[in-house]
Amino acid sequence: SLLELEQLEEALASYDRALVCRPDYEFLQGNRLHLKMRLSEWNAFEQDVDHLALSISNEKKAADPFCVLSLIESPVLQRKTAEIYCRARYSFNPILQPISAYETRERIRIGYFSADFHSHATAYLMAELFELHDRNRFEIYAFSFGPDANCAMRHRLKGSFDHFLEVRALSDQQIAERARDLGIQIAVDLKGFTEGARPGIFAHRAAPVQVNYLGYPGTMGADYMDYIIADDTLIPPQNREAYSENIVYLPDTYQPNDRNRTISNRIFNRFEENLPDDKFVFCCFNNNYKINPRLFESWMKILSTVPGSVLWLLSGTPTAKLNLRKRASQLGIDPDRLVFARQVSLAEHLGRHRLADLFLDTLPYNAHTAASDALWSGLPVLTRIGSSFAGRVAASLLRAIGLSELIAESDAEYEAMAIELATDSVKLGRLKQSLEARRATAPLFDTPRITRHLEAVYQEMISRHEAGMPPAMIRL
Repeated sequence: SLLELEQLEEALASYDRALVCRPDYEFLQGNRLHLKMRLSEWNAFEQDVDHLALSISNEKKAADPFCVLSLIESPVLQRKTAEIYCRARYSFNPILQPISAYETRERIRIGYFSADFHSHATAYLMAELFELHDRNRFEIYAFSFGPDANCAMRHRLKGSFDHFLEVRALSDQQIAERARDLGIQIAVDLKGFTEGARPGIFAHRAAPVQVNYLGYPGTMGADYMDYIIADDTLIPPQNREAYSENIVYLPDTYQPNDRNRTISNRIFNRFEENLPDDKFVFCCFNNNYKINPRLFESWMKILSTVPGSVLWLLSGTPTAKLNLRKRASQLGIDPDRLVFARQVSLAEHLGRHRLADLFLDTLPYNAHTAASDALWSGLPVLTRIGSSFAGRVAASLLRAIGLSELIAESDAEYEAMAIELATDSVKLGRLKQSLEARRATAPLFDTPRITRHLEAVYQEMISRHEAGMPPAMIRL
């Protein structure tokens, strides 16, 4: 309850007491550690993560899957976490009869299920894709179980679907039954295990084909999810066994983008954002829980080598700001070189990206929407590619816009590249020019292209199903 009220310090104290009372309390260990990450409380961090990994390896109910994405890079352990969680909370529920074969229709019925059909990162990415679906071949349904927000994005999305269904008041079983009654052929889960998710809908089998897409960057470990949509960067061959779903490989990148995202025309200046006029500005607009001690140490090494440079971050909580400044000081960096961004509208946030020189990404959980926001705004993103889906997204985006040279393979290379770009204005300038030139033509922001790709794999899924063939890997 304290967590829901955003009283994070009080919530952590409660978790700490629970850990003393019952160290084996279900899913407490990982959730507590994730909360500490939100507060940038890193005492005993390495030991806590090692202990969590051991608990998961030993089949303990130690964490919900989302927490693990930013704590443990191993896709194998991420899968194990998801499987343990699904068995405990969302195992397949056979209460409904198997779905009878639907008659072949002129249009394939796609259901998108989410709590985020409003001003949310998922909506910012997918809004135009919904609008561009070929209505001659596909009939598009939204199953909304989130808030009925009165915002411009909500109104836009309501007009983007053939049918927009408000189902928040229904149980998981009732929503699955509704989808069956409507003849939904492909149910696309845009939530996975993120906030507001309802995997129970899919545990009841809402449609003959069920797909894990976009909202959750990893496997759901559930035998009732048939496919996960990815690309070659996200899931290389050596990692396929870490995914319970059949993998769908899109040609460029898995991530759609909305080309109608508005960038404010307002001319921002560094003074109003407390940034130095004549020094290099690194930034990272990822959430605090994605920042860990190892990464932060790399950032401080970069700042120490680039005189006067600053690191521009999201504000987070007062406790997180205090802890980050304190850690900077411990590592020999003036805490005033950490600048925290004030809260503004999305259009203004995109506009003020121009004040920064280079976006520094996080690992093991990369920037996702934040990375495409930066690239759309013309700001280069330097990423450190990892092993898991969540840690390879920014690399996928950079390859889709033709900037593979901004993908580092190691901490040392990441630090060296950041320092080189901060001290070689000619090279950085060329990168920015290249980004600006590619933005209008590269696959990353070619929304009609990714829409056609997605539709092609939907067609393949249905063709397999109608032919009585089981789900299998699809490469477009």
